Amino acid sequence: MLVGIDESGRTARYGAELNEIGTLENAWLLTNGNRIKDYGSMDCFEEVEGCGVLDAEGGWLFPSFCDSHTHLVYAGSREQEFLDKINGLSYEEIAKRGGGILNSADRLHDTSEDELYRQAMERVNEIAAMGTGLVEIKSGYGLTLEDELKILRVIKRLRNDAPLEIRSTFLGAHAVGRAYKGRQAEYVEHVCNDMIPAVAGEDLADFVDVFCDRGFFTVEETEKVIRKGAEYGLRAKIHANELAVSGGVEVGVANKALSVDHLESMGDEQIEVLRSSETIPTMLPGCAFFLSIGYPPARKMIDAGLPVALASDYNPGTAPSGNMRFVVSLASIKMKMTPVEALNAATINSAAAMGESRDYGSITRGKVANFYITKPLPSLAYISYAHQTPLIKSVVLKGKLKI
Repeated sequence: MLVGIDESGRTARYGAELNEIGTLENAWLLTNGNRIKDYGSMDCFEEVEGCGVLDAEGGWLFPSFCDSHTHLVYAGSREQEFLDKINGLSYEEIAKRGGGILNSADRLHDTSEDELYRQAMERVNEIAAMGTGLVEIKSGYGLTLEDELKILRVIKRLRNDAPLEIRSTFLGAHAVGRAYKGRQAEYVEHVCNDMIPAVAGEDLADFVDVFCDRGFFTVEETEKVIRKGAEYGLRAKIHANELAVSGGVEVGVANKALSVDHLESMGDEQIEVLRSSETIPTMLPGCAFFLSIGYPPARKMIDAGLPVALASDYNPGTAPSGNMRFVVSLASIKMKMTPVEALNAATINSAAAMGESRDYGSITRGKVANFYITKPLPSLAYISYAHQTPLIKSVVLKGKLKI
């Protein structure tokens, strides 16, 4: 069974379209180099001379997940903060005590670039084995010019070496660096006047991001950073409305951000703002699950006709997992998205949240041959239902068998 077939030319699925998915039973698929050349029913299959064959053995073939929001270049782990949360401290309280993002920044500063690369490549290979074929990776655990550049250089090395496709985001405005404690406005100037030009000078990022939320960066500061990024050709992707209705959605839409991400705190006003834009609303249910906070209002957004996307938020503090199958399951279990809606949100729409849905996110002639093959399934819904059952049998990335 082929799942996720789409020859419409669409770059995203909106509203009710999310609950539609193309399938073909008893099918074959032909790759040519790193692209999908053709597919069809076995009733009209003609063997191609010299072509290798991968027998799905009754399994189902899905387009690879596209994960448009991760922070997977980091040093070590933060399980002590996990215990702090169990003992009743909130994310904001942990951050005020010097934990959270600043904790990761301290660890990263003391870790060599080669060691960061080694740890990150393990995580990249991990998510590839779980079905992800396109991923965005953010900086943001440096918070100094030198350490932000270190992270982005690691991402550049990963792009050259990893089996999957990678996009890079500069997130210097993730928190205020320790050297600028109490001087947030000066730190924002440092991000704009020193960091962004240096990042662009080495061509290290595709996007610029800001944590626009309560206790972090204001709407005015966010706009200053993303406008400076735009001067250097970096399109905005905004952390918005995780902890409160922050204005992040509105400033993102006003500045034509590619996506606004998190959205745990959303009102009707923000949904209406998104309806008049091309900005992709991206939900990160793994974060809500790990922090035990409210989930984004997925049904309201879908019913309003929005092109919602799903991503993992893979990071050491609030979502220590890049398993997109679990993200898809959470979307159904906690946000009442159908399995089809969740699969589309985690493939073509998440590709759109990286500006890459022309080449990724569906089974389409001419797109990059990124897909995974499962064991035989009783139904499509089983992929979400059996959220911890190891179902993936083979992974193909850029036309090459990896597992």
